[in-house]
Amino acid sequence: MMQAGLWGGAVTALAIALFSGWRDWRRTRRDNLDSIGIVDWPTVQMLALIIAVILASLGFKA
Repeated sequence: MMQAGLWGGAVTALAIALFSGWRDWRRTRRDNLDSIGIVDWPTVQMLALIIAVILASLGFKA
């Protein structure tokens, strides 16, 4: 049961990393260069990838 929760968290973190990568890609190609974003997407992406790796490694051990 715990292993399924760890893998679910890893998949969710990976989905967040993919989403933030897409949003950062869109931010770099925006039309209005004066508009700024609120979220720092590269930081979100790196944190989500680190969390996904940690949860996946714990899922392998459990």
